[in-house]
Amino acid sequence: MGFSTQDISQIEKKGISFQKVEEQISIFKKGNVSVNIREAATLRNGILAIDENEKEDLIALYNSRKDDLKILKFVPASGAATRMFKAFYNFLKEFDPNEEDLDHYIERKNNPKLELFFSRMKDLPFYETVLQQIKENGRDYDSLPENEQKLLFVRMMLGEEGLNLGDYPKGLVPFHKYEDHLATAFEEHLREAVDYAVAGNKVRIHFTVAEEHLSKFEEEATRIVPIVEKESSKDFEITYSFQDSKTDTIAVTKENEPFRDENGEIFFRPGGHGALIENLNDREADLIFIKNIDNVVIPKNRKILAENKQMLAGKLLDLQAKVFESLTKLEKEPSEEELEEMISFLQKKLNSGLSIQFDELSKEEKISALKRKMDRPVRVCGMVRNEGEPGGGPFWVTHENGDISLQIVESSQIDHENYQQSKIAQEATHFNPVDIVCSFMNFKGEKFDLHQFVDEKTSFISNKTRDGKELKALELPGLWNGAMSDWISIFVEVPVETFNPVKTVADLLKPSHLIK
Repeated sequence: MGFSTQDISQIEKKGISFQKVEEQISIFKKGNVSVNIREAATLRNGILAIDENEKEDLIALYNSRKDDLKILKFVPASGAATRMFKAFYNFLKEFDPNEEDLDHYIERKNNPKLELFFSRMKDLPFYETVLQQIKENGRDYDSLPENEQKLLFVRMMLGEEGLNLGDYPKGLVPFHKYEDHLATAFEEHLREAVDYAVAGNKVRIHFTVAEEHLSKFEEEATRIVPIVEKESSKDFEITYSFQDSKTDTIAVTKENEPFRDENGEIFFRPGGHGALIENLNDREADLIFIKNIDNVVIPKNRKILAENKQMLAGKLLDLQAKVFESLTKLEKEPSEEELEEMISFLQKKLNSGLSIQFDELSKEEKISALKRKMDRPVRVCGMVRNEGEPGGGPFWVTHENGDISLQIVESSQIDHENYQQSKIAQEATHFNPVDIVCSFMNFKGEKFDLHQFVDEKTSFISNKTRDGKELKALELPGLWNGAMSDWISIFVEVPVETFNPVKTVADLLKPSHLIK
């Protein structure tokens, strides 16, 4: 495949190696590689159930050590709110109150969330704000027929002449209505962090944002950080980073040729949230909480959220201490008895198997194999009971080399055309809410290079369009999927009350988002 001098110059300016581009084109040619799921991870088969006594012990362990650690909360927050309002952008295009009744439109679209929105819109956190905007625009809302009221409300909610919410980052959309103010998801993440991510007197939070939204986040931080600092008597350190353009991936045509824009330049696309492994790798911390921007709780659920976050962190610290102890012994001359204890710990507590040839290895080779298995970043992931939310789940996966490991697998990674694989997928009992506590410090106090633990084969090809033309796009291995494939992974059941995502605006009308 030939590239012009201009192409090569463009690739170099993005900071992408020519070899990386060729590797990506090779992936397009091979097509998607499905993950071979062996069985669903379930309670006591890959997912731990922590009883109350152990939970209290783990919380106490975390709280006894946290002030000596550098703790960070890491929040992927680059998503725009556009998807939250997708059905309502369609509504503005399609609904004509002079031609169709609203009830008929809702029935025709067969979207329960549309019905929920229009029947309960007075409970939206920004309902009064939209009405005020309508009034300031000189419209008499109360005098309009109901169908026209609803249309005007949506237009003012989304339009530039109104709140323009769809053009905001999701993290800055008002999620909750308090007596004295509206709270964005950004604000709620600050308030939550006070309950579980404090070291000494400091709360450190890092947001990954789209570069064009940075000034809006900074404005929100200027407004709310002093208020939360005063209320909590804590000091906040808020930092931001962008998805690096060198993690963009090349788009290709159906024939796997580079897709070009109207100027004849190669078209690159953002590589998905898997690109954030770069941002995570750049952070400096002993322990990191990872949680998506749209997953926040109201005050009545903050206590249960904090307890479970502390429990997950305590579990990580407990296991990590034992891993470090084992690695320290492996550096010396462990006895046969100590080796057997480490093998048992690896298999029973770290969900990691050894090759069938392990017993035939020499002692030195066994030590080397155990080091490779233990000297890795570690993550403890909360898992909630599956209640129909879209997204990934926990599975035991068989790799090409025969190894078996615990992984978070997205539905798109599974070959649903394969009856056996589809059947296993349907047996999943739990869901990944992106509730992760992790550490990438080794037993010598050095940082791991997270690039070394990514499974590049788990990138995913999807079909997109640009300017009406079809193209194929490449998503990098997901941040909590293939990008963490070779981490030590521990899955723990957590209550569903700790998981409260907002995928559409109608989700803000769920009881778990309403402050009464």
